[in-house]
Amino acid sequence: MTTASVNSSAWPDSRQLQHLLIEIAEAEVLSRYRNPDVSRKSDGTLVTDADLAVQNRLVEQLAVSWPEIPLMGEEMTPQQQQALAARDRYWCVDPLDGTTNYSAGLPYFALSLALVVEGRAVLGIVYDPLRHECYRAELGRGAWLNDEPLRLHQGPGTLKECIAIVDFKRLTPGLAIQLSNHPPYRSQRCFGAIALEWCWLAAGRAHLNLHGGQKLWDYAAGRLIFAEAGGIFSQGARQQERLGLAVQPALGAVDAHLFGLWREWLRQAGFPLEAGG
Repeated sequence: MTTASVNSSAWPDSRQLQHLLIEIAEAEVLSRYRNPDVSRKSDGTLVTDADLAVQNRLVEQLAVSWPEIPLMGEEMTPQQQQALAARDRYWCVDPLDGTTNYSAGLPYFALSLALVVEGRAVLGIVYDPLRHECYRAELGRGAWLNDEPLRLHQGPGTLKECIAIVDFKRLTPGLAIQLSNHPPYRSQRCFGAIALEWCWLAAGRAHLNLHGGQKLWDYAAGRLIFAEAGGIFSQGARQQERLGLAVQPALGAVDAHLFGLWREWLRQAGFPLEAGG
Protein backbone atom coordinates (compact mmCIF):
# COMPACT_ATOMS: atom_id res chain seq x y z
CA MET A 1 0.00 0.00 0.00
CA THR A 2 1.35 3.40 -0.90
CA THR A 3 1.70 6.31 1.50
CA ALA A 4 -0.94 8.14 -0.53
CA SER A 5 -3.38 5.29 0.08
CA VAL A 6 -2.63 5.24 3.81
CA ASN A 7 -3.23 8.98 4.11
CA SER A 8 -6.22 9.05 1.80
CA SER A 9 -8.93 11.55 2.72
CA ALA A 10 -11.38 9.43 0.74
CA TRP A 11 -11.82 6.93 3.56
CA PRO A 12 -15.25 6.88 5.18
CA ASP A 13 -15.54 8.79 8.45
CA SER A 14 -14.99 6.30 11.28
CA ARG A 15 -17.18 8.41 13.59
CA GLN A 16 -20.09 8.10 11.15
CA LEU A 17 -19.54 4.34 10.99
CA GLN A 18 -19.39 4.19 14.76
CA HIS A 19 -22.85 5.73 15.05
CA LEU A 20 -24.18 3.32 12.42
CA LEU A 21 -22.82 0.28 14.26
CA ILE A 22 -24.24 1.46 17.58
CA GLU A 23 -27.67 2.03 16.02
CA ILE A 24 -27.74 -1.42 14.45
CA ALA A 25 -26.54 -3.10 17.66
CA GLU A 26 -29.31 -1.49 19.69
CA ALA A 27 -31.97 -2.48 17.15
CA GLU A 28 -30.87 -5.98 16.15
CA VAL A 29 -28.64 -7.40 18.92
CA LEU A 30 -29.88 -6.11 22.26
CA SER A 31 -33.51 -6.58 21.21
CA ARG A 32 -32.87 -10.33 20.80
CA TYR A 33 -30.50 -10.82 23.74
CA ARG A 34 -31.45 -13.72 26.04
CA ASN A 35 -34.03 -14.99 23.55
CA PRO A 36 -32.25 -15.45 20.20
CA ASP A 37 -33.22 -17.85 17.46
CA VAL A 38 -30.18 -20.18 17.29
CA SER A 39 -29.26 -22.68 14.57
CA ARG A 40 -26.14 -24.48 13.36
CA LYS A 41 -24.18 -23.88 10.20
CA SER A 42 -22.79 -26.70 8.05
CA ASP A 43 -19.49 -26.61 9.99
CA GLY A 44 -21.31 -27.05 13.29
CA THR A 45 -20.81 -23.51 14.59
CA LEU A 46 -23.74 -21.48 15.87
CA VAL A 47 -25.55 -18.68 14.07
CA THR A 48 -28.38 -16.57 15.45
CA ASP A 49 -31.04 -14.37 13.95
CA ALA A 50 -29.05 -11.43 15.34
CA ASP A 51 -25.98 -12.40 13.26
CA LEU A 52 -28.05 -12.45 10.09
CA ALA A 53 -30.01 -9.31 10.89
CA VAL A 54 -26.85 -7.29 11.59
CA GLN A 55 -25.15 -8.47 8.42
CA ASN A 56 -28.22 -7.69 6.31
CA ARG A 57 -28.59 -4.22 7.83
CA LEU A 58 -24.92 -3.43 7.23
CA VAL A 59 -25.13 -4.59 3.61
CA GLU A 60 -28.11 -2.32 3.03
CA GLN A 61 -26.99 0.76 4.94
CA LEU A 62 -23.33 0.82 3.94
CA ALA A 63 -24.41 0.59 0.30
CA VAL A 64 -26.40 3.81 0.68
CA SER A 65 -23.29 5.91 1.40
CA TRP A 66 -20.58 3.75 -0.19
CA PRO A 67 -22.15 1.73 -3.01
CA GLU A 68 -18.74 1.10 -4.58
CA ILE A 69 -17.45 -0.87 -1.56
CA PRO A 70 -18.75 -4.45 -1.25
CA LEU A 71 -19.14 -6.22 2.09
CA MET A 72 -17.59 -9.52 3.15
CA GLY A 73 -19.44 -11.08 6.07
CA GLU A 74 -18.77 -14.12 8.20
CA GLU A 75 -22.19 -15.50 7.28
CA MET A 76 -21.45 -15.54 3.53
CA THR A 77 -20.40 -18.65 1.61
CA PRO A 78 -16.67 -19.40 1.21
CA GLN A 79 -16.99 -18.75 -2.51
CA GLN A 80 -18.45 -15.29 -1.91
CA GLN A 81 -15.76 -14.51 0.64
CA GLN A 82 -12.97 -15.62 -1.69
CA ALA A 83 -14.24 -13.41 -4.49
CA LEU A 84 -14.41 -10.39 -2.20
CA ALA A 85 -10.96 -11.00 -0.69
CA ALA A 86 -9.45 -10.45 -4.14
CA ARG A 87 -10.94 -6.95 -4.36
CA ASP A 88 -8.83 -3.85 -3.69
CA ARG A 89 -11.39 -2.47 -1.24
CA TYR A 90 -14.09 -4.15 0.84
CA TRP A 91 -15.81 -4.09 4.22
CA CYS A 92 -15.06 -7.05 6.51
CA VAL A 93 -17.69 -7.70 9.15
CA ASP A 94 -18.27 -10.10 12.00
CA PRO A 95 -21.90 -9.27 12.72
CA LEU A 96 -21.75 -10.87 16.16
CA ASP A 97 -18.32 -11.64 17.57
CA GLY A 98 -18.95 -14.15 20.36
CA THR A 99 -22.09 -15.85 19.04
CA THR A 100 -21.76 -18.75 21.49
CA ASN A 101 -21.60 -16.32 24.41
CA TYR A 102 -24.56 -14.38 23.07
CA SER A 103 -26.70 -17.48 22.54
CA ALA A 104 -25.97 -18.66 26.10
CA GLY A 105 -26.63 -15.27 27.70
CA LEU A 106 -22.97 -14.71 28.59
CA PRO A 107 -22.32 -10.93 28.59
CA TYR A 108 -19.27 -10.81 26.31
CA PHE A 109 -19.89 -10.16 22.61
CA ALA A 110 -19.53 -7.35 20.09
CA LEU A 111 -20.05 -6.17 16.52
CA SER A 112 -16.91 -5.81 14.41
CA LEU A 113 -16.43 -3.86 11.18
CA ALA A 114 -13.24 -3.15 9.24
CA LEU A 115 -12.46 -1.47 5.94
CA VAL A 116 -9.75 -3.31 4.01
CA VAL A 117 -7.92 -1.33 1.30
CA GLU A 118 -5.25 -2.95 -0.89
CA GLY A 119 -5.00 -5.85 1.53
CA ARG A 120 -4.71 -3.87 4.76
CA ALA A 121 -7.22 -2.89 7.40
CA VAL A 122 -7.37 0.92 7.40
CA LEU A 123 -10.44 1.44 9.60
CA GLY A 124 -11.71 -0.70 12.43
CA ILE A 125 -14.72 -0.42 14.76
CA VAL A 126 -15.72 -2.85 17.51
CA TYR A 127 -18.82 -2.12 19.59
CA ASP A 128 -19.68 -3.82 22.88
CA PRO A 129 -23.39 -3.02 23.29
CA LEU A 130 -23.75 -4.26 26.87
CA ARG A 131 -21.00 -1.97 28.18
CA HIS A 132 -21.69 0.80 25.65
CA GLU A 133 -18.01 0.75 24.70
CA CYS A 134 -17.12 1.59 21.11
CA TYR A 135 -13.53 1.08 20.03
CA ARG A 136 -12.33 2.46 16.72
CA ALA A 137 -9.05 3.04 14.90
CA GLU A 138 -7.73 4.52 11.68
CA LEU A 139 -4.46 3.28 10.23
CA GLY A 140 -1.67 5.69 11.12
CA ARG A 141 -4.02 8.04 12.98
CA GLY A 142 -4.65 6.36 16.31
CA ALA A 143 -7.30 4.52 18.31
CA TRP A 144 -10.17 5.68 20.48
CA LEU A 145 -12.55 4.30 23.09
CA ASN A 146 -15.83 6.23 23.13
CA ASP A 147 -14.00 9.05 21.32
CA GLU A 148 -11.27 9.30 23.98
CA PRO A 149 -7.73 8.57 22.70
CA LEU A 150 -6.64 5.02 23.47
CA ARG A 151 -2.93 4.61 24.14
CA LEU A 152 -1.21 1.75 25.93
CA HIS A 153 1.24 2.37 28.73
CA GLN A 154 4.26 0.19 29.39
CA GLY A 155 3.24 -3.16 30.85
CA PRO A 156 4.76 -5.13 33.71
CA GLY A 157 8.47 -5.82 33.45
CA THR A 158 8.19 -9.61 33.54
CA LEU A 159 5.84 -12.28 32.20
CA LYS A 160 5.15 -13.44 35.76
CA GLU A 161 3.33 -10.17 36.43
CA CYS A 162 1.09 -10.42 33.34
CA ILE A 163 -2.50 -11.35 32.67
CA ALA A 164 -2.77 -13.36 29.44
CA ILE A 165 -5.74 -14.01 27.16
CA VAL A 166 -5.18 -17.55 25.85
CA ASP A 167 -7.48 -19.75 23.77
CA PHE A 168 -6.37 -23.27 24.76
CA LYS A 169 -8.64 -25.27 22.47
CA ARG A 170 -6.82 -24.17 19.30
CA LEU A 171 -3.31 -24.87 20.62
CA THR A 172 -1.38 -28.11 20.26
CA PRO A 173 -1.90 -30.47 23.22
CA GLY A 174 1.76 -30.23 24.18
CA LEU A 175 1.75 -26.44 24.35
CA ALA A 176 -1.58 -26.38 26.18
CA ILE A 177 -0.18 -28.76 28.82
CA GLN A 178 2.92 -26.61 29.28
CA LEU A 179 0.83 -23.48 29.71
CA SER A 180 -1.50 -25.23 32.15
CA ASN A 181 1.19 -26.87 34.27
CA HIS A 182 3.96 -24.26 34.05
CA PRO A 183 2.37 -20.92 33.09
CA PRO A 184 4.89 -18.13 32.54
CA TYR A 185 2.29 -15.47 33.43
CA ARG A 186 0.42 -14.57 36.62
CA SER A 187 -3.08 -15.39 35.39
CA GLN A 188 -4.95 -16.48 32.27
CA ARG A 189 -8.36 -15.72 30.77
CA CYS A 190 -10.32 -16.66 27.65
CA PHE A 191 -13.49 -14.70 26.91
CA GLY A 192 -14.70 -16.20 23.63
CA ALA A 193 -14.92 -13.11 21.41
CA ILE A 194 -11.68 -12.46 19.53
CA ALA A 195 -12.28 -8.94 18.25
CA LEU A 196 -13.31 -7.75 21.69
CA GLU A 197 -10.32 -9.49 23.28
CA TRP A 198 -7.98 -7.47 21.02
CA CYS A 199 -9.79 -4.33 22.19
CA TRP A 200 -9.46 -5.25 25.87
CA LEU A 201 -5.74 -5.68 25.26
CA ALA A 202 -5.74 -2.23 23.65
CA ALA A 203 -7.41 -0.87 26.78
CA GLY A 204 -4.72 -2.43 28.99
CA ARG A 205 -7.08 -4.93 30.65
CA ALA A 206 -4.62 -7.74 29.89
CA HIS A 207 -0.99 -7.80 28.76
CA LEU A 208 -0.51 -10.83 26.49
CA ASN A 209 -2.55 -12.93 24.08
CA LEU A 210 -2.21 -16.24 22.29
CA HIS A 211 -4.60 -17.91 19.85
CA GLY A 212 -4.05 -20.91 17.61
CA GLY A 213 -6.16 -19.77 14.67
CA GLN A 214 -8.09 -16.59 13.88
CA LYS A 215 -10.14 -15.83 10.78
CA LEU A 216 -10.05 -12.53 8.93
CA TRP A 217 -13.32 -11.19 10.35
CA ASP A 218 -12.13 -12.19 13.86
CA TYR A 219 -9.12 -9.92 13.86
CA ALA A 220 -9.33 -7.32 11.04
CA ALA A 221 -10.85 -4.56 13.18
CA GLY A 222 -9.69 -5.54 16.67
CA ARG A 223 -6.07 -6.08 15.77
CA LEU A 224 -5.90 -2.69 14.04
CA ILE A 225 -7.29 -1.05 17.19
CA PHE A 226 -4.69 -2.87 19.31
CA ALA A 227 -1.85 -1.87 16.98
CA GLU A 228 -2.93 1.78 16.78
CA ALA A 229 -3.10 1.88 20.59
CA GLY A 230 0.57 0.86 20.63
CA GLY A 231 0.38 -2.93 20.98
CA ILE A 232 2.77 -5.35 19.29
CA PHE A 233 1.38 -8.38 17.47
CA SER A 234 2.81 -11.44 15.83
CA GLN A 235 2.97 -10.30 12.23
CA GLY A 236 4.70 -7.00 12.80
CA ALA A 237 7.58 -8.05 10.56
CA ARG A 238 5.20 -8.79 7.70
CA GLN A 239 2.86 -5.81 7.78
CA GLN A 240 2.98 -5.35 4.00
CA GLU A 241 1.39 -8.73 3.25
CA ARG A 242 -2.24 -8.65 2.10
CA LEU A 243 -4.87 -9.83 4.54
CA GLY A 244 -6.42 -13.07 3.39
CA LEU A 245 -8.83 -15.82 4.35
CA ALA A 246 -6.23 -18.26 5.69
CA VAL A 247 -6.61 -19.00 9.40
CA GLN A 248 -3.73 -17.38 11.30
CA PRO A 249 -2.16 -18.00 14.71
CA ALA A 250 -1.89 -14.86 16.82
CA LEU A 251 0.23 -13.61 19.66
CA GLY A 252 0.65 -10.14 21.04
CA ALA A 253 1.80 -8.02 23.95
CA VAL A 254 1.17 -4.48 25.14
CA ASP A 255 4.80 -3.40 24.62
CA ALA A 256 7.92 -4.50 22.76
CA HIS A 257 9.76 -5.75 25.86
CA LEU A 258 6.95 -8.10 26.87
CA PHE A 259 6.46 -9.19 23.29
CA GLY A 260 10.10 -10.28 23.11
CA LEU A 261 9.84 -12.24 26.37
CA TRP A 262 6.53 -13.85 25.33
CA ARG A 263 7.75 -14.74 21.86
CA GLU A 264 10.93 -16.34 23.23
CA TRP A 265 9.01 -18.39 25.79
CA LEU A 266 6.67 -19.61 23.06
CA ARG A 267 9.57 -20.38 20.72
CA GLN A 268 11.12 -22.61 23.36
CA ALA A 269 7.73 -24.22 23.99
CA GLY A 270 7.38 -25.12 20.29
CA PHE A 271 4.79 -22.60 19.12
CA PRO A 272 4.99 -22.31 15.29
CA LEU A 273 6.42 -18.81 15.15
CA GLU A 274 7.16 -19.06 11.42
CA ALA A 275 3.41 -19.33 10.85
CA GLY A 276 2.49 -16.93 13.61
CA GLY A 277 5.02 -14.21 12.89
